[in-house]
Amino acid sequence: MCGMNFFIQRSELRDIHDKVAAGVRITEADALRLFESKDLNAVGAIADLARQRKSGNRASYIVNRYINYSNYCILSCQFCSFARKKRDADGFELSVEQIVEKAREALKLGITELHIVGGLHPSLPFSYYTDMLRALKQLDSRLQLKCFTAIEILHLAWLAKKTVEQTLIELKDAGLASLTGGGAEIFRKEVRSQIAKGKESGEEYLDVHRTWHKLGQRSTCTMLYGHVETLADRVDHLRQLRALQDETHGFVALVPLAYQPEDNNIPVTHPPTGYDSLRTIAVSRIYLDNFDHITAYWVGLGMKLAQVALSYGADDIHGTIIEEHIFHMAGATSPQLQTEADMVKAIREVGRTPVQRNSFYEPIRILENAPVVGEQENTGHSKVLEDNLATA
Repeated sequence: MCGMNFFIQRSELRDIHDKVAAGVRITEADALRLFESKDLNAVGAIADLARQRKSGNRASYIVNRYINYSNYCILSCQFCSFARKKRDADGFELSVEQIVEKAREALKLGITELHIVGGLHPSLPFSYYTDMLRALKQLDSRLQLKCFTAIEILHLAWLAKKTVEQTLIELKDAGLASLTGGGAEIFRKEVRSQIAKGKESGEEYLDVHRTWHKLGQRSTCTMLYGHVETLADRVDHLRQLRALQDETHGFVALVPLAYQPEDNNIPVTHPPTGYDSLRTIAVSRIYLDNFDHITAYWVGLGMKLAQVALSYGADDIHGTIIEEHIFHMAGATSPQLQTEADMVKAIREVGRTPVQRNSFYEPIRILENAPVVGEQENTGHSKVLEDNLATA
């Protein structure tokens, strides 16, 4: 962020910059000031300072595929455009065999991770989920399975008639590598009741992740912003994430999610803008000093804004994805996928060193001077998969 020091020197946020520069943790009041500031340049410069300390000049991506096993759901969250009832013509559910076939196709493209979530299905048995995990691990034991949101885990515990801990242990034994961060929305009860009445509470979300972390496992987390919440609600959400991270150190990254206003039941007059997304990513990076990574989710932002976010605190632009339903059913206009070459190119264009990562944000390949995928002679994706997974 060339020239930003000038803005900091003249900014009302100079004291917060000095805290971050000295390695001092900022307060909730500081975070609210950052959100309320009109000086986005200064906020971004402070976030970029915090990012550089964490990741230097590197920015990461993952070669992955999304699979939604079903959109049937017993809940009716007001903000959700994905869920369907059994009576709906566009509802779907996949068999384990269909999921395995999707994974087999994606393995040919060099994926290292499957990201699998779905609705709270009214009738699928618990064995469906464990059979799915085992079948996918049998397909390739090195494939990292990042599956299920916290509310899905609560649903599966109910199906299995087990505690959350027992359910997580059984899923882990079947092949689950990581929990997804979806479903956090905004933790404050009053906001949650407006956008996701009947869903798990913020406390329940955090407790599922706490239990998973205490089993020695890791997960991501999210924050859905730009709907009916206030800026203070966002700070409160980040406060609770930072507190759990202090306790467990189990979160690998925060993925801020921009609310998609189309095709749902929440009237939002001013949906999140690019400005709002950049400041949210920036404040998250500055405040969450115990998180190593902040992801700019290109599906919700668009790739161009995700590139800009790499100078506003983000150090990751997520994955190739291949087939994303949830945000696109809510009105996202971004592509359904990005190639690995697209990801590498986007990172290089902003002057960063691309790093292919695994599910835990650990490097698989650092592309210091390597040619962009697709610019070299094609030696076969299977060889790429073999090399990548061998180091994952």
